[in-house]
Amino acid sequence: MQGPRRWLIDAGAGLLFVLAAALLAHRLWPSPAGRVLALNPSDQALDEWFLAYATRAYRGDLTLVTGMLNAPEGVNLLANASLIGMGVLLAPVTLAFGAPVTFAVLVAGNLAATGIGWYLLFARTLTMHRAGALIGAAFAAFAPGMVSQSNAHLHMTATWLVPPIVWCVVRLAHQTEVTWRTVRTGLLLGALVVAQFFVGEEVLFLAAVTLAVFTLVFVVAARPRLRVVAPPFILGLGIGAGLAAALLAYPLWLQFNGPQSAKGGVFQPGFFSADLFSFAAISPLSLAGDDSAARLVSGPAEYTTFFGAPVLLVALGATVWMWRRPAVVASAVTAVVLCLFALGPWIVVDDETTEQRGPFALLSGLPVIESALPTRFALAAIPLLAVILARVVHAAITQTETLRMLVPVAVVAALVPLAPAPLPVTDRAPVPRFFTEGYWRTYAPEDGVVVPVPLPDPRDPDAMRWAAATDVRIATPQGWFIGPYGKDGAAAVGVYPRPTSQLLSRVAKSGTASAVTDAERDALRRDVAYWKAASFVLDQRHPHAGALKQTMDGLLGPGERVSDVWVWRA
Repeated sequence: MQGPRRWLIDAGAGLLFVLAAALLAHRLWPSPAGRVLALNPSDQALDEWFLAYATRAYRGDLTLVTGMLNAPEGVNLLANASLIGMGVLLAPVTLAFGAPVTFAVLVAGNLAATGIGWYLLFARTLTMHRAGALIGAAFAAFAPGMVSQSNAHLHMTATWLVPPIVWCVVRLAHQTEVTWRTVRTGLLLGALVVAQFFVGEEVLFLAAVTLAVFTLVFVVAARPRLRVVAPPFILGLGIGAGLAAALLAYPLWLQFNGPQSAKGGVFQPGFFSADLFSFAAISPLSLAGDDSAARLVSGPAEYTTFFGAPVLLVALGATVWMWRRPAVVASAVTAVVLCLFALGPWIVVDDETTEQRGPFALLSGLPVIESALPTRFALAAIPLLAVILARVVHAAITQTETLRMLVPVAVVAALVPLAPAPLPVTDRAPVPRFFTEGYWRTYAPEDGVVVPVPLPDPRDPDAMRWAAATDVRIATPQGWFIGPYGKDGAAAVGVYPRPTSQLLSRVAKSGTASAVTDAERDALRRDVAYWKAASFVLDQRHPHAGALKQTMDGLLGPGERVSDVWVWRA
């Protein structure tokens, strides 16, 4: 294929990925600040806070442990899916248009960039036919697992650095002698690993496991080449690992042993296990799916194993047909291993937990790995299946006349039922003008603590958006985060609320004002001193604003009406 035509086709493929991703997220676009992903609004509020916090890097004030959330104790960003890399990268967008716009850009952008990355790897590096590359990359970017994770799990859909990482590994595997190219590729690999750590650490973990298993299987399947490629391959990997280890030593220490780090995982592996029936099912988020399959997963962001029976049959047939190709065999075997891990510690069949232990039980007790969510191992199987689909289309088009049209049509037909529907959204209350128009500056200093009434917690973190609207120039007590508040410092979601927070939460739920006692006023004074609070703020549109205002008046005296909120100076 001639150069100009090749570039034109590749540009067209990239445009298709961008358009498809934009269509998937199009319901957010009319009003990013006024709409929220209906299936996971809590995580979206957290993501927007993280994206807004990252803008502090442009003020020279970004730390990995910060007291701007859960004031005054703070949170360890590395112990949370804090979107640091993406937040810093897109901070200009956040500063110009706000965190909700950046969030909407990332929902679509992660999928588009992932598709483009895999397409270029398949078409340019692995020299596959453009049709095969397009089909494989489309599956890698828009498989049901990726679409479901787009419901506010941006750290899981940010897989666009994985294709360049794989490119480095492939480049090393194709070298037959050690040269400066080996060193450069190893250094680039190390730099990409570091970047992916800050973009999405869980994706990096899954990519490392996948590449390790793939390499072992490939070595067995292609032993004659091993002696030739081993020296540059091992050296390049060693250089990459050494650079990554040197640069990530402190961040890893901070994550697991630094301030506000937590022991273990906060989510139970058994709860996030893949149902055996889910592998052949169609995701409810696909056009051909329905809600009946939702019972097979823990939540709408975890349809990671919903590959559908047609795709599995096509992948199986392709593997049998191309069993002599080491890359295809390694992809198939590795995908099976990952899906076995996705089954979790106990096998679940049709929403019923059996007494049969799953392969994930073998990882029980291993540090870090035991905290992984089993079902997400299936996410790493997506690009492996994409390799098989792309390769079988390439082989059919370039090597056989009789199957030239039949195989691509069969592959596309298997993928059609998985085509995603647009992500569902719903309206949400706007952030009070008190914050968006800067009125807060009169009632709190820069980085001062403003206490929302009621305080945000894991069940309702929406008030975290208030600080996000100021680019996190104010600190917030409590919130939705992971910290060391479980037994003996174990990981827990959120913090145990202080007395004033408990009081306001009861009023917000019941809609009945509290007859404030002297003991509650004394508790308020202690809480104000603990939080170092500058002011308390109540949105006038809260469903129980009247009861909350009456309670706050009893605690601190009459509040002051400012724009669309009530304010009490602490």
